[in-house]
Amino acid sequence: MAVLEMRKVMICAMKENRKGILELIQKKGVLEIREDLLQTDEETEAFLSKMNTATQVSIFDKNAALAENALEILQELYPEETSLLSSLEGKKLLNTEEYGQIVADQQNLMNHVNNVLSLKKQIDEKKADILKFQDEIKTLSPWIEMDVAMNYVGTRSTFHQVGCISGSYDNESLLKKLEELEAPEQMSIQVVHQDKYQTYVSCFYVKEQQDAVEQFLRKLNFTKPPVVAHHVPQKSIDNRLDRIANTQKAIDELMTKMEEESELRYDFKKLGDYYRTRGLKYRVLGDLNQSKHTFIITGYMPARDVEPLKKELEEKYSLFFESEEIPEKEEAPVLIENNGFTNAVEGVVKSFALPTKKEIDPTAITAFFYYFLFGIMLSDAAYGFLMFLGCFILLKKFPRMEEGMAKTFKMFMYCGISTLIWGVLFGGYFGNAVSVISGTFFGKEVTIPPLWFEPVTQPMKMLVYCMIFGIIHLFTGLGIKGYLLLKEKDFAGFVFDVLMWYFFLIGLILMLIPTSIFASFIGGMVTFPAWANMLAKVLTVVGMLGILLMAGRRAKNPAKRMLLGAYSLYDTTSWLSDLLSYSRLLALGLATGVIAQVINTMAAMGGRTIPGVILFIAVFLFGHIFNMAINLLGAYVHTNRLQFVEFFGKFYEGGGTEFRPFRTNTKYTDFNDV
Repeated sequence: MAVLEMRKVMICAMKENRKGILELIQKKGVLEIREDLLQTDEETEAFLSKMNTATQVSIFDKNAALAENALEILQELYPEETSLLSSLEGKKLLNTEEYGQIVADQQNLMNHVNNVLSLKKQIDEKKADILKFQDEIKTLSPWIEMDVAMNYVGTRSTFHQVGCISGSYDNESLLKKLEELEAPEQMSIQVVHQDKYQTYVSCFYVKEQQDAVEQFLRKLNFTKPPVVAHHVPQKSIDNRLDRIANTQKAIDELMTKMEEESELRYDFKKLGDYYRTRGLKYRVLGDLNQSKHTFIITGYMPARDVEPLKKELEEKYSLFFESEEIPEKEEAPVLIENNGFTNAVEGVVKSFALPTKKEIDPTAITAFFYYFLFGIMLSDAAYGFLMFLGCFILLKKFPRMEEGMAKTFKMFMYCGISTLIWGVLFGGYFGNAVSVISGTFFGKEVTIPPLWFEPVTQPMKMLVYCMIFGIIHLFTGLGIKGYLLLKEKDFAGFVFDVLMWYFFLIGLILMLIPTSIFASFIGGMVTFPAWANMLAKVLTVVGMLGILLMAGRRAKNPAKRMLLGAYSLYDTTSWLSDLLSYSRLLALGLATGVIAQVINTMAAMGGRTIPGVILFIAVFLFGHIFNMAINLLGAYVHTNRLQFVEFFGKFYEGGGTEFRPFRTNTKYTDFNDV
């Protein structure tokens, strides 16, 4: 429920203990190592240096990448059988013994990884060979009727060529074409095959007419085939078919070996995580300031973790451990901590921005309004119960779910509870499903009355309450701004930038309530006593003058100050715009209810018959699943918008840097007690 206090830490120890200290710090995961925090002079810098770990890091990163490539290959060839919910299982936990086994077998496992890569390369090469043979067969197929080899060059006195000419001819039409073009006399062209665009021919001619024949063939756009077989085309095709069969047999043998390697898939995952961890450790090691016999670690860590880490390090090693408060002007990394009810919304806050040092963590107050507003927008008890039940079951079934995903499901679980409550207040249970089902199939309509009122029948009343909720939300944001100003001892800012706005806005609201405009919303006039009307006017005037005269108080020029004050008063339109944004609570709430009622009406159109029951079940299930999904998405998007734009816009800027401790960084597994 707060931004944790950070401390600046420096650890100086002997280099002989470097490995053990870094591993312990990595295991604890509470220290963000920042080598740039060490304050040194020229004399000290002369004794310090940094270890070149680039080679080791490169090796570890390469091995991790190779293991990942092997996993991708196995997944492509032998996909892992997983359920739809397998992504929720989280990382598997390794104990010390399993981790030690991976360390001991790492070289052997890398041999298997390289074998997978080698097998894949061989398989790809042989598949490429098959494609090549198939292309050659396709090229040779038109020549299959030839009874001589395609590379046959002729006799002592004749030449032989094969090729293609443009156009489609049979022997008779080709002969006419040759006569028209006055072909050389001692030349014979035989059609071997023809298709729609070209004709495949075999040409014999005497050697003395070679130049004349070649010149004539150019007139026919004669081209040589891309593949010239050394045998009769049929035999060449048969040879290639045999090669394809043999190559496929070799591929099958390689695939059998690959299937054997797929049994080590989980070991490859553990190996990749091991190398990632080692690579991260050596990156940090390369950033540390070191002397001949010592090394220094500097960084940030939460104040609450300083003493436990210090105690554990000093029990195991001889070292110097110092922590100090962070200077006022220095921006430390930000770590927020909240209880189980509110931390589910941390992802929403982080997606906007982390708080700076001077701001508060808005997660707790955001969580309350988030659940509250989300429930109003969806506002169906049945939908809320299904949301709660589904998220609750998933959280219990997958206790090792990734932290961010677990918080998301927890957030929707609490949103489901809020939706359930608002649904009971508004009387929505799959819309009006209870009355439709009872009236259609049981002959007597039963209704469950709302505990409060039904927005579908009283939309203006609902709109008024949405505006009230909006005012509370916005005024809370303005109040937080006032708290931050008081915390910074900016009393003038509190009075003129917060209190005056409260006066002005509350005065305007009190002046609006007794008017006919407001009466048209609520269906009746509200009458205030004279003192209340006077109070409204006084608050409005005092607030307006305070803003007009003091909003630009930092400007020395009186005219400029007044202009800045007038510009600040123009923010009234922004407040009005923000307030109107809360009408989306009514719009989305009505959309959920109205669509649900339409679905129920359509589902009941079949009446009290067997086909009608079947129709009802089909339309009811599909319609409400669709309605719940689309309106759940709408509620999520618009609740975020009300937080980010309207609420945060009143007090929160953010811009803090996330705390990133040195810890085990794995993809598939978690190392326990490592």
